[in-house]
Amino acid sequence: MKFSHAPLARIALACLLVTAGAAHAQQTYKVAYIDPLSGPFANVGELMLMHTQYAIEDINARGGVLGGTKLQLLQFDSKLSAQESQSALQAAIDQGAKAIVTGGSGSSVVTALVQSVARWNQRNPGKELIVLNHSSIDPEMTGKGCSFWHFQTEANTAMKMKALANYIKKTPDVKKVYLLNQDYAHGKQWASYGRQLVGLARPDIQFVGEALHPIGRVKDFAPYIANVKQSGADSVITGNWGQDMTLLLKAAGDAGYNLRYFNHSAGSVPGTVTAVSQAKLGQLTWVAEWHPGEVDTPKVDALAKAYKAKTGKDFLAPRIDMTPRLLAAAIDKAGSTDTVKVARALEDLNFESVVGPVRMRAEDHQLLLPQVVNTIVPVDGKTVKTGWEGTSYGFRTDAVYTGNELAQGTECKMVFAPPLFRCGEHPMPCARGRAAGVSLINHCSERSRRCGGLFREIKEERSGGHSRKRSPRPRERAPNEPRS
Repeated sequence: MKFSHAPLARIALACLLVTAGAAHAQQTYKVAYIDPLSGPFANVGELMLMHTQYAIEDINARGGVLGGTKLQLLQFDSKLSAQESQSALQAAIDQGAKAIVTGGSGSSVVTALVQSVARWNQRNPGKELIVLNHSSIDPEMTGKGCSFWHFQTEANTAMKMKALANYIKKTPDVKKVYLLNQDYAHGKQWASYGRQLVGLARPDIQFVGEALHPIGRVKDFAPYIANVKQSGADSVITGNWGQDMTLLLKAAGDAGYNLRYFNHSAGSVPGTVTAVSQAKLGQLTWVAEWHPGEVDTPKVDALAKAYKAKTGKDFLAPRIDMTPRLLAAAIDKAGSTDTVKVARALEDLNFESVVGPVRMRAEDHQLLLPQVVNTIVPVDGKTVKTGWEGTSYGFRTDAVYTGNELAQGTECKMVFAPPLFRCGEHPMPCARGRAAGVSLINHCSERSRRCGGLFREIKEERSGGHSRKRSPRPRERAPNEPRS
């Protein structure tokens, strides 16, 4: 049997046409925002969306990426649900997104999203996506559960708790601690790291109780506060955020209970300062890359002023604004919008941000950025000079740490297996496969639809006989998993 070279020529031509068509169509680089825009944490999702949108508009106003390509933001409501996030991911894929920005849906939801993206990328070379996570901080996401396609732009739970533990070590009036957290992956992590790291820093501290509660469903925290009070605790380690934090503060205030709270990021959520001021009791200490009213931060001050002038809202989270800017810097560094190249460019990327220099650690894709321990307290004209949210309460700086000071070891074993063939990028290796003694079908058939399905009819010529190889049967999709 003679092997015709005509099909190979058609394949190469088709792949080249795919490449040319893709380049022409890439007028914009699509970024999908997937986070809660409805339900009990809608205010958190809207805040994060506004920060992301502002940054993208600013990037575009400065010329976009690659000398003219503009970023386009697509918006999807995760509804704080892993199932809804899967549907949103599929819609984003269908609309041509190449990057996902998320973080406000909770670590369990974001973890499921990252896993789905990894499966999609494995089955769809040339159509890969990356996930940029600005707020879900379970250390497993950059630890044992790390993914080549996931980049975390916020300090993780262990880093934040280490900062708080360092502060508590120098705060002798913290003696009895209660652990009260939301009943989901990160709530449990916050409790676990609190017991571990605070206990290590202060072996004399007593942990007098622990409880988990449903996330976003408790309307009255009075019963929980009663249990905390009965334990004799003077402090609570809580990972609550959004309405779960404000309602907890209200219940303690109503009970006349003067507690100290140690939290990861609640102060950045609208309504938290107001809740503290209305309770008139309690001190909420939290950790972030910056806090409003922080001194000697001229770059953030300028950004916050410009942000409020354009949006009419207060600026609260530099890391969320930074996330699209890191992506843009990586695209320019890669000189391409190809997802694999952009991911490689993000690894070990050094970036001069408004909060100072930051670095994306290559071994686990964890951003190393400064962390500021601060407490919401009344304005005193000295340590706190400006009130927030129309109240007489603001933020007092307690301690500042660099990303390197808080960096932890990692159990991440980053794995990336590049596809043998990515249609449109390297069309000729398939055309040369037979001459090199490589099975054309094995080498190319799984990628055939990228080239119009032309590989499906190619037969491999072998000495001693002829055969046709078939692609393995695809794995059945889980419900709501993105289509391949």
